[in-house]
Amino acid sequence: MTASPWTAGARPRVLVLADTDSRWKWGFLTALQLFPTGAHRGLLLNSSRVPSHRQLADTGVAAQPDLVDGVPDFVELPELSQVDVIVLALPGGAVQAVLHGLARRWQQPARRPLVVSGYVGVVYEKHAEGLLLRSGSDVILANSPADADAFRRMLAGAGADPAVVLETVLPFLGDPGSVRGHDGPFTVTFAAQPGVPGARADRELVLRRLVRHARLYPEREVLLKVRGMLGERTTHVERYPYQQLAARLGVERPPNLTIVHGNMGEVLERTDLLVTVSSTAAVEAMHRGIPTAILTDFGLKERLGNHYFIGSGCLAGFTELDNGALPVADPVWASSRGLGPSTAVERARAAVAARVAEQARPPLRPFYTMENASGMLPQLLGRYDLDGHGHALEADDAALLALHGAVRSLVSRAARTAYRQGVETVAPALRRLARL
Repeated sequence: MTASPWTAGARPRVLVLADTDSRWKWGFLTALQLFPTGAHRGLLLNSSRVPSHRQLADTGVAAQPDLVDGVPDFVELPELSQVDVIVLALPGGAVQAVLHGLARRWQQPARRPLVVSGYVGVVYEKHAEGLLLRSGSDVILANSPADADAFRRMLAGAGADPAVVLETVLPFLGDPGSVRGHDGPFTVTFAAQPGVPGARADRELVLRRLVRHARLYPEREVLLKVRGMLGERTTHVERYPYQQLAARLGVERPPNLTIVHGNMGEVLERTDLLVTVSSTAAVEAMHRGIPTAILTDFGLKERLGNHYFIGSGCLAGFTELDNGALPVADPVWASSRGLGPSTAVERARAAVAARVAEQARPPLRPFYTMENASGMLPQLLGRYDLDGHGHALEADDAALLALHGAVRSLVSRAARTAYRQGVETVAPALRRLARL
């Protein structure tokens, strides 16, 4: 018989399932935050996005996760019967797939694990879509009072249970309040994101403006903090890595401008001004009292995510920063976003402890079923090798669904390209001809 991976004793046994480095960081730190005396263990879904050992080390999490081949294998793991809590640190579609698999495994009231899901950072897009894909979890964590209120309203409006929402705070924010002093020069850190901004020209503009700022302030240290090293996979696809663009830009890099990677919390320890478009690093900096600039050079747009920070008092362009601006977050706005001192974690701990102590729980009920979502559910679950009822797909069925999805994706990309060319190239040319 295989030995149990869990230590003996009355400590809650908490299993974290993640798929990328950033979600692993959130999931495991959330498990530690909510169950500080628990026995914790982690798994990563084996896929093309499995992070490297270096990326895992940069998360600051000491534990090392094991790999599990996929959702069908995970939901059948014998050890799940010994687990008190499962933390799903996954995107919404994967959460929905796991919920269906677990609902099929435990179809009657049972002493099954408490299933917890949530969000890695700030929620600035796909509010209803992401929330309803997580609906069916026993607990959905909200990282701020504003998110908790919005989630409860949406769930109630969709006919789901709003009581599953628990307010907490992001587990990697660190100590709130004033920043501790550090040795060294005044340091400006630009927190890069893999896909925001996405266009090559915009990313080259970022590089040029950082070069300009470093030259304007030779006494400052300017850091370009990237998510990973070249070749490493991140949560979001990076088409134009800053390291490559910098090498091809043809602009001499000032000696006080450095490209760095590593743990964001450690970088913030020596940061005096954090600059970003919409990275979660911004809320980490604001929470610590570090002046923070949310760039407006590319506009305030939902697809950039910087619209989330409207009202923060931290919106600024590169020119304003060159002129010496040091934006500080508005305390009322910050508090509504779960930043600064809070008792939310203590309340959440008490609430989840009470739920873990329940002797039996009803079956999981994912929001989407074949009764209310027959058009989307088979394909969504098929991406994770499950059928519409949570059963593992046969190999031929999985291959057929994968082919169908690839064809649809190819056609969709071609249509988007044709539309973009029509709007951006053909239509302006026709308007110019019409004026002749």
